Amino acid sequence: MSAEVETADKGRSRGDKQRDAIVAAVRELLEERPFAELSVSTISARAGVARSGFYFYFDSKYSVLARIVSEAMEELDALTHNFAPREPDETPAACAKRMVGSAAAVFASNDPIMSACTVAQNTDAEIRDLMADFEDGVIAKIVGVIEQDAGARPISDDLPALVRTLVSTTAFTLSRDSAFIGRDGDLPRSVEIVERLWLTALWGGGQISV
Repeated sequence: MSAEVETADKGRSRGDKQRDAIVAAVRELLEERPFAELSVSTISARAGVARSGFYFYFDSKYSVLARIVSEAMEELDALTHNFAPREPDETPAACAKRMVGSAAAVFASNDPIMSACTVAQNTDAEIRDLMADFEDGVIAKIVGVIEQDAGARPISDDLPALVRTLVSTTAFTLSRDSAFIGRDGDLPRSVEIVERLWLTALWGGGQISV
């Protein structure tokens, strides 16, 4: 390996580490305070990089959040096998559990990021646009899955609107919004209800096997 190539590789490695440190800092800080209270200075200090270093990799704190949400989307793609259509041997109940369960896994591994975004989109326009892009991508893929499913029996002809309602309900439930899980915060119970909603709304009912 030439000296020039080795130097370039080291530079990229150092850059990757600094970028990852910034992303990790945002994740850590969101466990301590709302996103609205985060500043570039605070993030840079936690990441151990200069403000100029922060702006070398990201335009704003929203750019960091966009990267995290993008990674969450990639994770959701992987868990759902890129939103693979239901196979003949997969029951509608199993498919409903796969979709909701995959979303639950993504929320769990990215908590409190996804929860913070879901809540903050009500008051922050940039986060609202970010989450809208994320949700639009998920909805389009799920609509494609249902359109290919000969056994699907959606309760509405407006499939995009129906799926949007299901996705939004799932997101607010998984973000532990009290309006969806109650004050007792019984998430497993609420997730089971969401699975039944998916099953009934898209396949006309049936039993969720435990």
